Amino acid sequence: IQHMLLEYLLQMADSSGEGPVKELVDGISGINVDGKAEPKSPVMEDVLKTPTTPATPGSPISVNGTPSSPGTPTKDGKTLLGQFKAFSKFGDPKSDGKSITLSQSDKWMKQAGLIDGKKITTTDTGIYFKKFKSLKIGFADWQKFLAELTKTKQFDLAEAKEKLISCGPPGTRVKVSHSTGVYDRLTNTNNFTGTHKERFDGSGRGKGLEGRREKSDSGGYVQGYKNRNSYDQSH
Repeated sequence: IQHMLLEYLLQMADSSGEGPVKELVDGISGINVDGKAEPKSPVMEDVLKTPTTPATPGSPISVNGTPSSPGTPTKDGKTLLGQFKAFSKFGDPKSDGKSITLSQSDKWMKQAGLIDGKKITTTDTGIYFKKFKSLKIGFADWQKFLAELTKTKQFDLAEAKEKLISCGPPGTRVKVSHSTGVYDRLTNTNNFTGTHKERFDGSGRGKGLEGRREKSDSGGYVQGYKNRNSYDQSH
């Protein structure tokens, strides 16, 4: 490649052998157009003195040692933006996914477990969200809102983003109830007494109407005789 560049520059050199092209050629090759060895020109010395940063595999191309900015967002940025769009459309079919409301943001944070009613509450989110003086804010402003909220509440921002990314699409979290304490005691049919005990079978399943109504045997020997076999047999 260096030889090809040298030949191209030699073709561009003027017939007098002078000028900036000749100077650059002399600096690259170390020999002038006449074939005599010469020291590198000041132009080439400046080029050689320019610090450069070695490129690493997969890194953006750098110019003068300064890496160029990536043209696409990172993987985590894409995922967080995707979650933002999903929750900004939740409950609002007309939303374009570019801005989010306070209630939608709270829904997202509750599902991610950030809003726990103790360290971070909906009152806190409302205070910082209203600083933007808008009912809806875009993704950039929402990131500023999240950063300020987590900083004030001493919550790690990276951890907060990870929770928001991994909480899944809107409405996927299922809350599991546990029968402990008072609920367990009140639903244990083995502890029931009196008529209330008769409303459930041995497995704890309700008997329905049969457990609520007492039926007596009205069959008897004569008209008006009731409750057969319930009288004292000594008479």
